[in-house]
Amino acid sequence: MSTKAYAVLEANGPITTIEVDVPPPTGRAVVLEVTHVGVCHTDTHLREGGYNLGNGNLLRLADRGINFPMTMGHEVVGRVVAVGEEVVGCAIGDLRLVYPWIGCGECIHCLAGHDPLCARQASIGVARPGGYAELVSVPDEKYVVDFDGVEPALAATLACSGVTAYSATSKALDAREPTDPIVVVGAGGVGLMAIATLNARGHRNIVAVDVNPANLETARELGATTSVLATGEDSAEAILAAIGGPASGVIDFVGSSSTANSGLDVLGKGGRLILVGLFGGELKAPTVVMTIKMLSVMGSFLGDLQDMREMLALARGGQLPSIPIQRGVLDRESVEGSLSQLVTGGVRGRIVLSPSTASTIVEH
Repeated sequence: MSTKAYAVLEANGPITTIEVDVPPPTGRAVVLEVTHVGVCHTDTHLREGGYNLGNGNLLRLADRGINFPMTMGHEVVGRVVAVGEEVVGCAIGDLRLVYPWIGCGECIHCLAGHDPLCARQASIGVARPGGYAELVSVPDEKYVVDFDGVEPALAATLACSGVTAYSATSKALDAREPTDPIVVVGAGGVGLMAIATLNARGHRNIVAVDVNPANLETARELGATTSVLATGEDSAEAILAAIGGPASGVIDFVGSSSTANSGLDVLGKGGRLILVGLFGGELKAPTVVMTIKMLSVMGSFLGDLQDMREMLALARGGQLPSIPIQRGVLDRESVEGSLSQLVTGGVRGRIVLSPSTASTIVEH
């Protein structure tokens, strides 16, 4: 079988409609017809062919074995249309959420269920064709998850922004009291999901920081108890003034030099800086301060399959406040336009595309 796909053929190239072969599934593999696919800011970096490391350095995808052409789209909900002969957990016609962050399946990390730690990533929408297409192939049925009780467009966002937020908040909440101040820097799609997740997990002192007043308004609606409008390169002073003292944790969903260094500056003793954003830059930290204040700096990238299941449980149970979702049609023009919107910062919440959905803003 074959599928129409909306792919990028070269670094910084336009989105192009192509035909892609989809082999019939064998073993535990599953093929789904895409019904919903989220548009993630990570796709803008993938389209560029790498990540900014600061000082003019670039982490090139090609150096990691990831090459063009690339069919992106890793937040996928679809209807099962074909299954391998060993599949037992789903049937043709079932709606399923795809966990996209697939590893090699053989290393110690994959066998323990921690695919994002695998050194040989085979992620859907990155190393494997993704959901900006009519069909998507998944190599093992364990990566297609029943999301009964969760609206499909919201479920799609949980495959990336959801698991990323859940994993990052787990690191921030470790050994913290519900009233300890946790700062969320960047109230875009993933940052808003993190604020909603902290709220759902019972945290009661959530500080949102952003350059956009509208984003901060949405953050307050989702559970932020304090908001800080970042107006300059260094927002540390404003954050400290707003919360009346140091923070116990900072989750940085921007990841620029200025946000990372400001985040470090607001931490109190034993504080933890969790870096998630991929804007690009460098962190400079005085070693003596790191030691005296017993600070920790952690990277947090994605989450594993269990994180996604636990995030689904929050959504299914009604604890997770609903972030705004902008819906659109899954076609070449909408994929192109959605990526451009993300680059210019004109999106409140998340974008989710479907094959025949009129564009609108939906509050779940």
